[in-house]
Amino acid sequence: MRALEAFEGSLEVCERHADRLRWAMGELSRHFPLSPRELGELTDVELAIIDQFIVRFSKLQDAMGAKLFPNVLALTQEHGDLPTFIDKLNKLEKIGAIESASAWLRLREMRNQFAHDYPDDPEIQAGLLNKAYGMADDLLDCLSHIKVFSEPYRAM
Repeated sequence: MRALEAFEGSLEVCERHADRLRWAMGELSRHFPLSPRELGELTDVELAIIDQFIVRFSKLQDAMGAKLFPNVLALTQEHGDLPTFIDKLNKLEKIGAIESASAWLRLREMRNQFAHDYPDDPEIQAGLLNKAYGMADDLLDCLSHIKVFSEPYRAM
């Protein structure tokens, strides 16, 4: 029962980030793809929404990798001896919890790119935002996939 509680708690956190990410995406949808010129013309409110998008993308990706994935492995009793994160990803892919370990690594790399700030280069900023906006649906789909995958284990 403890594994189920931990899974449910981490899923709840992920769902909160996902809801706010979806909201930000909806608010920004008319701006994408975003040009460097348009990025410079955004209002303070629109820039705050972009910040919300970046933060929620990053937090969701972090929460899934750090909490939800280990809890999926515990819930399915597949945690075993998996010393590295890539071992965990490969096991998650093998049991069908995620579709692709390599796709997840691309999402993590996108999150890592947000850690670098390019305040004087709107071309790079717009490019990163466009790439992340396109990948956000993949991140949300991964969460949805895990929810469906986990249903039989949650019903036990």
